[in-house]
Amino acid sequence: MNFKEKIKRIVVTGGAGFIGSNLIIKLFDVSKANIFNLDKFSYASDFTGINNKIDNNEELKNRYKFFKVDLKDKNRLDSLIKEIDPDLVFHLAAESHVDRSIESPEVFLENNVIGTFNLLMSLKAHWENLSFERKEYFRLVHISTDEVFGSISDDEKKFDESSRYDPRSPYSASKASSDHFVKSFFHTYDFPVLITNCSNNYGPWQFPEKLIPLVIMKAINEKEIPLYGDGLNVRDWLFVDDHIEALILIAIKGKIGNSYCIGGVGESTNKNIVEMICNHLDKLKNKNRSYLNLIKYVEDRPGHDRRYAINSSLIKSELNWEPKYNLKSGLFITVQWYLNNLNWCYEMNKKSNYSQKRLGLNFN
Repeated sequence: MNFKEKIKRIVVTGGAGFIGSNLIIKLFDVSKANIFNLDKFSYASDFTGINNKIDNNEELKNRYKFFKVDLKDKNRLDSLIKEIDPDLVFHLAAESHVDRSIESPEVFLENNVIGTFNLLMSLKAHWENLSFERKEYFRLVHISTDEVFGSISDDEKKFDESSRYDPRSPYSASKASSDHFVKSFFHTYDFPVLITNCSNNYGPWQFPEKLIPLVIMKAINEKEIPLYGDGLNVRDWLFVDDHIEALILIAIKGKIGNSYCIGGVGESTNKNIVEMICNHLDKLKNKNRSYLNLIKYVEDRPGHDRRYAINSSLIKSELNWEPKYNLKSGLFITVQWYLNNLNWCYEMNKKSNYSQKRLGLNFN
C-alpha cells in the first residue's frame, strides 16, 4: 500500500491523550492526509502539543479537525464516520489508569468496551459501503496493552502474540474485552483490523499522575515519592516515539488480522525507575541532598501484577522494527522535558477530578 497516496483521511480516537497526540504530531510529518481527532476531552486530554505543531502553519491547520465526541454516543459517532469518510483509523480512546479502574470499574466498562463496540459497528457499516479499491487499503489499528496477558514470574517467557489472556484489573479486563470484540469482527465479518499490545509508554506530554512524571513532580516539589509494595514489580518501558513509529509501520505493512506485541526492551523494576529519575534529577538540579531520600514505600496496589515483559520478535522479523531509544536515553530526555514544562504539569494536575486518595497524588 502506498501510504501517502492512498490514505486521504485518517481518524485518531483519543487524539487528545498522551499517545494519541504524539501520533497526530507524527502523522503530520509522514503523510499528506487530513487528520480527524475524535476525543471526548476528559481530565487527561490536552491539545498543547498539537497546537504547538500547527500554530503558524496554515497547511497543517487546514489538514486537522477536532470533534468532541464520546464513543458511547452511537448516533453521534455514526454521523461523524459518515461525514469524515475515513481510509484509516487508529483507535486509542480508552480509560487507562489502573488505580482509577479499581475505584470506578464501571467507567472502564462503558468507555473501553461499549465505546470500542460502537466504533466497530460504525466502521463496519462504513467499510461495507466502500468501493472495492478503498476496501483493499482501509483498516482499523486497535491499540491495546500488555496488561491483558496478566502477570508473569521472573523465570517465565515474555509475552508474545500467542500469550494467553489473563487480565487482573478492571482496566486490563476492559481492554481484553475490547481486543476480543475487535478480533471477532475480523473472523466473523472479514473486517480489516490490526491489534497492537504495547508495554508501558513514557515520554513528553504524559499526564502527570502516571509513574514517571509523578515521581519527577513529587521530587522537585520536595514531596515524598510513593513506591508500591517492595518496589520490585517489573515493567517493560517503551519510549512514546518508538511506539508511534511502530504503529505507523503496522498500519502500512502489517498483516490484516494479526496482533503485534510492541516492547521497549526496557525491563526495569519500579524501584530502579524511581532511583534512575532521582539520580538524573540530582545531576540536573545540583542539590546537596539526594532526591533518593524522598522515596517512601506504601501499601501495595490490590491485584498488582508482578512482571510484564514483551517479546517483540514478530514485529522485528516481519516489519524490521526495533526501538531506537533505550531506557537510559529515553528517561533522560523525559526528565529534561518535564523540568522544562513545569507549568503545563501544574495546569494538568489542576484539571484532574480524581480523588487521588490511594497515593496522595496531588504534588502542589
